[in-house]
Amino acid sequence: MTQNPATEPQQEESLGALVAAATGQLSTLVRAEIELAKAEFRFDAKRVGMAVGLFAAAAFIAHLCLILISFVIAYALVAVFDWPEVAAFGTVTGFYVILAGLLVFIGVRRFKGLTGMRRTIRSLKHLKSGESESAPAAVPAPPTAGRLGSHRESVSPEK
Repeated sequence: MTQNPATEPQQEESLGALVAAATGQLSTLVRAEIELAKAEFRFDAKRVGMAVGLFAAAAFIAHLCLILISFVIAYALVAVFDWPEVAAFGTVTGFYVILAGLLVFIGVRRFKGLTGMRRTIRSLKHLKSGESESAPAAVPAPPTAGRLGSHRESVSPEK
């Protein structure tokens, strides 16, 4: 008597064959995910590029409008207050110089507030040394305990 192959129970695959199949499927999945990420990145990069170009065009047009408004203000000073043209244009220019100086001052103050990534560097040092940063030795709770955001370290420059 011969047995019908259709009625024979399927032989189970060996563990090695199963691991090989899983590894192959996993590498295929990873390659597909990488291709998907590349395609999405290209799509997003094109959209970001277009948006940056549109913002640049809008900034250029706004700059031209600022120049024209400056002329309008200067000529309005001449017409309304009967100022000499030199004084009117000098006043408008002086206003822009003061405004630019104020913006530079604010920008410099913002640069001085940079922390140099102190917390990140400290965290990386803890990781490198193998110490646990989250388990300090019996530190009493600060008086600000329980307040929202009080656990954050100050990012103001040390003096």
